[in-house]
Amino acid sequence: MEIQQLQYFKTVAKLQHMTRAAEKLSISQPALSKSIANIEQELGVPLFDRQGRSIYLNRYGTLFLESVNVILAEYDKVIQEFDEITRPGYGEVSLGFIHTLGMEVVPELMARIPNKYPNMQFSLTQSTSLSLLKKLEEGIIDLSLSQKIESKLIAIEWVELWTEELFVIVPKHHPLAEREFIDLEEIKGDPFISIKRGNSLRQIVDELFNAIGVTMNTTFSAEEMHTVAGFVGAGLGVSLIPNVKGLDGFNVKKLRVINPPCYRKIGVSWAKDRYLSPAANEFKQFLIDSFTNN
Repeated sequence: MEIQQLQYFKTVAKLQHMTRAAEKLSISQPALSKSIANIEQELGVPLFDRQGRSIYLNRYGTLFLESVNVILAEYDKVIQEFDEITRPGYGEVSLGFIHTLGMEVVPELMARIPNKYPNMQFSLTQSTSLSLLKKLEEGIIDLSLSQKIESKLIAIEWVELWTEELFVIVPKHHPLAEREFIDLEEIKGDPFISIKRGNSLRQIVDELFNAIGVTMNTTFSAEEMHTVAGFVGAGLGVSLIPNVKGLDGFNVKKLRVINPPCYRKIGVSWAKDRYLSPAANEFKQFLIDSFTNN
């Protein structure tokens, strides 16, 4: 039984005249009669008592009409909800982002949203790049702000938004603390405070050291950048991290790396072949325009 059949039945029940109902529905009278007969056959009971050209709801029809009204009301509600979801400027966007972006970039971005998109709703997820990749694969999030991520399961699109420089941080009493610029290999003898595996920053840092043939003595791996800075400030080692907000509040010195250049690229990712709502597409383009035009 289809929604259209229920709508036909409701019209006939209201007008209690097959010809007038067919005219109102802009279909032929035989087609309408066949639709009603199919419903009756499926239910196994007659819904109308027929007297010539006039028809009247019987007790089965009256009972069925009560259910049809409920079903069609819910159907109209769903249609309205999805109309709002798919209307430009409306709907919900599920956005994931890596931990470091939660300190400054994403909060500032979200502060701009009420003026730009007052009718959009956002669901935010903060996690590691690998965890965000899994959520993209499973369709839990629409968009991800992170380094470029590759999937073995689905095609991922990624557009670069900006580039972040990575800095060596050392305790303020460290011999290198008097310097402004260093080569990366100058810290090869120091204990190294790293971000945990599973974070794409860890992969970038490991690749930078591998490129210069250095294996660091990693003594501790942390979940958060501020934890890394705290351990470095306590004199427990050195690290290589982005210039995160609040770093100046720790007892560390930030050093620019001349050789090799140390950077990471941040972009927006989404599942290439999965449906993106108009709201998600609109916000994705807003991100691209906002960052790439600066």
